[in-house]
Amino acid sequence: MKKIINGKLYNTETANTVATYWNGFPGGDFEVVHETLYQKKTGEYFLYGKGGPMTQYAEQVCGGLAYGEMIIPYTEDEAKEWAVVHMDADNYMKLFGEVEE
Repeated sequence: MKKIINGKLYNTETANTVATYWNGFPGGDFEVVHETLYQKKTGEYFLYGKGGPMTQYAEQVCGGLAYGEMIIPYTEDEAKEWAVVHMDADNYMKLFGEVEE
């Protein structure tokens, strides 16, 4: 997916995949969520998310809600917040550096 946001291009095909998350719901479920954290060559982060009509990714169509997708630019702090929830500690520290005990 490609999207221009605030004059910047975000492209899932050219950015590096950092981590992925799936909430475990089956593909056709109204609450299924898939998210991928990406890092652009510039170092910027963004989240690509897609999900069913009962998720934050739902799109409005014909007066109802349907499966949708979106790209959300992230600051490094926002990427860290997402990663601390969805990545294991070793991979988190590989990406963002050591963390105090």
